[in-house]
Amino acid sequence: MDAFATDYAWIVWLVLILIFVTIEMTTLDLTFLMMAGGSLGGLLSGLVGAPWWLQLLVAASLTMALLFGIRPPLLRALRRGGDPAKSNVDALLGMDGHVVSTVGRSGGQVRLANGETWTSRLSPELEQASVEPGVRVLVTAIDGATAVVIPAERNVT
Repeated sequence: MDAFATDYAWIVWLVLILIFVTIEMTTLDLTFLMMAGGSLGGLLSGLVGAPWWLQLLVAASLTMALLFGIRPPLLRALRRGGDPAKSNVDALLGMDGHVVSTVGRSGGQVRLANGETWTSRLSPELEQASVEPGVRVLVTAIDGATAVVIPAERNVT
């Protein structure tokens, strides 16, 4: 039985490599790629004549070395190149616009610099009761589907 396991272990290693690479293509987390690398080490040690238990030991130790030694720096390098452009709500904060219909504490409308028209209200920090059409404003927050604004002149130092 021991000779049989050693002689045909290469088939098991090939199957494991194929399974791990296939799973890695769906997860893109590099975990299964490291496991495939460990399995490749087990396959190579079997091809040079190592017994099955040594193949298993080589595969396990190589997998651990790859998971804890290579994977973290690879993930950092991959995530470092993320898109720096702001999107969604983050892109609206600090954006300027002009009042379309009088903005008060309860509501109004502003047209932002990106061309969108938003329902809006004045920031509760302001003593001012309303802002008339045509006045330039800055978005300080987004509350649901409402832009919280302040007059742009107030923000100038």
